[in-house]
Amino acid sequence: MGILNATPDSFSDGGRYATVDAAVACARRFFEQGADIIDIGAESTRPGAPVVDEKTEMARLLPVVEAVAASVPLPISIDTRRARVMRAAHALGACMMNDVSALRDDPESLRTVAELGLDVCLMHRRGTPQTMQGQTHYSDVVMEIRDFLAERVRVCRAAGIAAERIVLDPGIGFAKDLEGNLRLLRRLDALRELGFPLLIGVSRKGFIGSLTGVTEPSARDPGSLAAALWIWARIGPAILRVHDVGATVQALRVWAALDADLDPNPKKG
Repeated sequence: MGILNATPDSFSDGGRYATVDAAVACARRFFEQGADIIDIGAESTRPGAPVVDEKTEMARLLPVVEAVAASVPLPISIDTRRARVMRAAHALGACMMNDVSALRDDPESLRTVAELGLDVCLMHRRGTPQTMQGQTHYSDVVMEIRDFLAERVRVCRAAGIAAERIVLDPGIGFAKDLEGNLRLLRRLDALRELGFPLLIGVSRKGFIGSLTGVTEPSARDPGSLAAALWIWARIGPAILRVHDVGATVQALRVWAALDADLDPNPKKG
């Protein structure tokens, strides 16, 4: 899943794809590099990010969704918490909603996802972007997040959302400290036991900087690749939400070939 931020303030690439032309060029590059899906967002949800009103979110997002849908033959996911944004983006071709609030922030979002038959990613998060980093204490971070996601699945199923439409995200970096992030990543198998596909977003995140001392997010791609490969080795296929699609696809293809004991360049004759 290639990350396309139509925002001026995202933590890693804010402002790079704020114009329609730049966003379409990014989406085309993702397609050429082997992405399976593009995740477009117009409200930063990084720690401390300011709230963006619905009108601003739509003004940033919808022209990009329309242009990308017309230019790139890949499914489009929308990183949003608002039901009206979901409806408008779906009308332009989006098929999945990636909601950091797990369909809690907007009381209409559950009905909207069910009515439109959308795929949805339910992410764990405490608080808001403004408050979540003060809510990082857990008695058992793995089991508490597992229980939260299981409950959100129950609520979604009761609202009429089909099980096959649901993807789960533990929310790495959202209301978790370094220890919590590492514990979650080491125990992704406990979340896999819920029986739903997992979406994992580790790309360029703060825990990589904490481990390596690299303060600039765009310089954290080596650590992001290491985490992606570790996740793949730990739990097998998952949706990896990444900034650097080309490097991640290349790394996973090599890993898969080696793991399968295959020669990627067999001799002929």
